[in-house]
Formats: sequence, structure tokens, C-alpha cells
Amino acid sequence: MPSPTRRDRRRDTPPPRTANSESEVLRGFLDYLRTSIAAKVDGAPEPQVRTAAVPSGTNLLGLLHHLTFVERSMFLGDDVADWKTTFHAAPTDSVADVVARYRDAVERANEVLDGCADLGAPLPRPRPGRPAPSVRWALTHMIEETGRHAGHADIIRELTDGSTGR
Repeated sequence: MPSPTRRDRRRDTPPPRTANSESEVLRGFLDYLRTSIAAKVDGAPEPQVRTAAVPSGTNLLGLLHHLTFVERSMFLGDDVADWKTTFHAAPTDSVADVVARYRDAVERANEVLDGCADLGAPLPRPRPGRPAPSVRWALTHMIEETGRHAGHADIIRELTDGSTGR
């Protein structure tokens, strides 16, 4: 692995300063993590971006591809038949394609969340065949899911090309 140059080191971005309402804090942290993982994948080199960096087969592009499905399932009500397959982008998908799809899913999810005034209310677009979780639960779950995979992406990106920071 090459040693990172000054250019490869992103400046760490501190956690967001949000207003004090529960909704603003939860959404602020979720958006912070969403931005962090998209930036970690954006610009990653081919073919390393899709090369497994650990024995489980986890790769940068697959992490963001998976999170796109999670966003769409949780907030847009999309059904996912096989979660395991969501960890692998198609060979024809470019980094830009996957990043753009993720950002589109986030934008559409935020449009749904913009209409949710009560965090205790069920999500307006539940997944088929399942009771709708509360907006609060969905936001908390997405913070956990996105944060976990953003941490994976930090490590994999550094192993890939030495790039560090959020």
C-alpha cells in the first residue's frame, strides 16, 4: 500500500452542530454519516473500489450499494428479496453511478422525512408485510447502519489507497 500524500488526507469533519430538537439532532447525525460514506467511496480507484479487502468479501462500492438499498427499503418502502446480493454492485456500475444512486435515495428519503412531524408516528411508507417502525426507530437504525458501514469504509479506503479522514 502506498503511503498517503498530503492530498490523500481529508480533513476530518467534526460532528454536526444541530438545533436542539430530537428530530434535528437525529437527522443531522444521519446526514453527517451519509455525507461521510459517500465521500469515502467517491473517487476511489478502480478496480480496488470493488475488490474485497477482507475475507468476508466486503468492498467499498458494495458498502455504498448496500446502503442505497437500506435507505430505499427503510424510507421508501422498497422490498429487498436478498440482502446478501446488495453488497455487490454490478460490474458495469461505475463509482459515479453508485454514488449518484445513493445520493438520490438519500434525497428521496429526506423528502419522506420532511413530512414526518411526529417521531413516534409510524413511517408513512412501510415495507411490505411488516408493521411500520416509528420514524424515531428508523432514524436511529439508519444512524447505526450507516455509521457501522462508514467505519468499514474508512478502513477499507485506507487499505486501498492510503486515503484517510472524513
